[in-house]
Amino acid sequence: MTPVPPPARKHLGQNFLVDPNIVRKIVEAAALTSEETVLEIGPGRGVLTRALCAVTRRVQAVEIDPRLCAYLREALADCPNLELYEGDALHWPLDQLPQESAVVANLPYYLSTPLLLRLLDARPRLSRAVVMLQAEVAHRLVARPGTKDYGSLSVAVQRASEPRVLFRVSPNSFRPRPEVDSAVVSLTMCRSTLSVEVERVCQRLVRSAFAHRRKRVVNSLRDEGWSAEEIDLVRQALAPRPDRRAEEVSPAEFADIANRVAAWTGATGSDQ
Repeated sequence: MTPVPPPARKHLGQNFLVDPNIVRKIVEAAALTSEETVLEIGPGRGVLTRALCAVTRRVQAVEIDPRLCAYLREALADCPNLELYEGDALHWPLDQLPQESAVVANLPYYLSTPLLLRLLDARPRLSRAVVMLQAEVAHRLVARPGTKDYGSLSVAVQRASEPRVLFRVSPNSFRPRPEVDSAVVSLTMCRSTLSVEVERVCQRLVRSAFAHRRKRVVNSLRDEGWSAEEIDLVRQALAPRPDRRAEEVSPAEFADIANRVAAWTGATGSDQ
């Protein structure tokens, strides 16, 4: 007897992909080999999961909803290369993934940003990710400096990967139908050239600079408690236009500024 899938839970942001053409396009975009390990976050009713199992060696799927886990264990019992885990992907141990793993997922939209940041932190284990997101978020990932969509998420993603918006997805491709358009994005992971300390400074810098978006970077850092010496270093690094706002500073410039601040911090022994 074919198992009956449980209904969607609104508080978990469940909108299940039902369009086989979109499933095919996602799998093609992922360009998986028969030897890879794939992580799927939020397999839902398993439509994409089954397609992934058909083309690669090992699929690890993390699902937070125990009802869906029970359903998937029965519905996908004929997929021996599926490893299904019940739990929260925000806490699942990504460091246990094999090197060069891929991520393919329809991310829960209400958790897409923290999940993306977790994947970026785990990029030493990942080669790439192909994920479905709310279209608005997808555009933020690829936004250029000086545009309205450019923000701290843009900087984080573009420093850690090469993002591309692949195609849009209509709300009609889901059940229940979401109220927003979606888009599939690919992220080709980049290895960091910065030390752990500089990475820490850069994250603090970006967070502080965008905390007061309409203010100049140096004023925003002052409001966030940066020292006068640090702010002066930032002002020098922003030359010849030290009055810029965060949305006018490129990801590469943020990294350069962080290098300067970290070097000063190390030389002075400051722990700010």
